[in-house]
Amino acid sequence: MRMIKTIAASLVLLCSSTALAAVKGDYVEVRTASVFAGACHYNGELVTTGRDAILAWKITEGEHNGVNLAGVKAVAVVSSDANLSDDKATRKSEILIDGTDAQMSAWTAMLKEQSSAALGEIVSVKRGTVTFNHDKNGYTLDAAGFASAKVQAMPDGGCCKQPNLVWYEPLTKLTDRKVGYTATASYAGGKIGTKWDRANENSAFYGSFTR
Repeated sequence: MRMIKTIAASLVLLCSSTALAAVKGDYVEVRTASVFAGACHYNGELVTTGRDAILAWKITEGEHNGVNLAGVKAVAVVSSDANLSDDKATRKSEILIDGTDAQMSAWTAMLKEQSSAALGEIVSVKRGTVTFNHDKNGYTLDAAGFASAKVQAMPDGGCCKQPNLVWYEPLTKLTDRKVGYTATASYAGGKIGTKWDRANENSAFYGSFTR
């Protein structure tokens, strides 16, 4: 009986450890195409743009490979040779991580394990300062010299009222996905492409993620 209780206690501890290890946080993504739009607008952009995206994570809890990732902020810029809705398109990405060396290694390993299809070939990973704010006004992202974005909630909740006009899925799985209005977004240019700027379009996704 004592052995059974010991095994049961070990299983409880194991399950608790697994639950604590889950990585959670806030996420925002901006595309170079409207993700919520009328059919004509969507079709007009499908073959001409939408090949780039900014992905940003702010981790609030969790660990990977034994490393605590709470507090890490990371930005990835993805560039493709076709619209990002094309799963067969060739993709490349750059990543900037605000964290320790150990956190950078652990988060990069996690992205390679779980997001390789979304990110494609990761050509650069480096450390840097990332500002990621989420409040009632939306999301503000700034990675100086790399990428930035300001995303607001759609005031009329249009993406929920007309879900048939949401044409894409976010590149990170979200538990409460919403479409956002991109006030501004920019990529400074680098190893995967040239500088680009976008503004005033429904081109963002945001929500909470769990890995």
